[in-house]
Formats: sequence, structure tokens, C-alpha cells
Amino acid sequence: MAVRYSISLIVEKVQQTMKKYGESDPFRLAKAMGIIVKYQPMGLEKGCCKGFFIVHKRIKLITVNCDLPTVMQRIVLAHEIGHAVLHAESGALAPFTDSTLFDAGDFTEFEANVFASELLLPDDDVVDALNEDAYFQQISAQLNVPWEMLDFKFRVMKKKGFAVNAPCLAQANFLKNLEEQAGNIYDS
Repeated sequence: MAVRYSISLIVEKVQQTMKKYGESDPFRLAKAMGIIVKYQPMGLEKGCCKGFFIVHKRIKLITVNCDLPTVMQRIVLAHEIGHAVLHAESGALAPFTDSTLFDAGDFTEFEANVFASELLLPDDDVVDALNEDAYFQQISAQLNVPWEMLDFKFRVMKKKGFAVNAPCLAQANFLKNLEEQAGNIYDS
């Protein structure tokens, strides 16, 4: 049975991981962690696979859809590193199909999104953007993440005691719909 993590424990895991490997950039972090990262074309059509994480014979592998813009690949990689850190020992890992990878009812997807938001969005950067009195979507564009990722970060910041006043509307499956955003402001 998979372990469920609180937001506070996920934040702790992110901090421990960054400290242990001296990295916060997901591309360099995966390499430092000894995770094999492969880039495969998986398309941009609705419902395409964005990436997945598997463990086979104690070897950790992340595959990322190379058809996505680099900014989106970074987000997907951070999300999959979240699975590697939080869920590698669950014994329930197997290749994910497109229909299960971003299942809105799956708590592991929620946890991986929280992990990615904490890894990619330092508190100081978010606070600085908030101090510019910008709209939520403007802040997400400034930080180069989808608004849903910023929404997950706001949940984390609220748990840390920050007085952020923004809706928590993002679903765990928001990455499933990245292809709809890929042509927007996130193009690399």
C-alpha cells in the first residue's frame, strides 16, 4: 500500500533532496540522483502522454515527451522526480498509460504536483511576484509555469504560514491538459 504524504512532509522531502544533491534544477537534479532520463516524441494531441516514471531492477527511469516545449518538459520532469522521491518504494509502480498517468482521483499525482511546485517555485520568487500586485495568471506567466502549478505552490505557502489569498482550484490531473497550453505563453 502506498504511503500518503502531507504537504509539510513533501516540502521536507523537497528540501532534503535539494540539500543532498545540491541542485534545484530538475534536469541537473535527475542526473545527480542517478535517474536515467529519456526524451521520446509522444505528440501534442489531446490526451498524449507527457512523461512517466518507472523502476525496473532498481534502476529509475523517467521518460519525458520531447515534443513539449522545454519549459513544459522541465515541469513534467520535476513532477516525475516527485514520483521518484515519494513513490519509488511503493511497489505499485509500472508503466503508466495516458488514462492513468494524471488521474484526478489519484493522490500520488497530487503529491507529485506539490513536489514539483515546491521544487520549481522558490518562496522568495513567488513573494516577489505577489508584491508586484499582478493578477494570478500574470504571476504564473512571469514565473514561467501554468497557473495550476502556481495554485499548488500557493497551497504549500499557506501550509507554511504565508498569507496568500488565491483560489486553490487546480486538479491533480492538470498536466494531462498541457497540450492545450503548449502553444500559449510557455513556448520555449
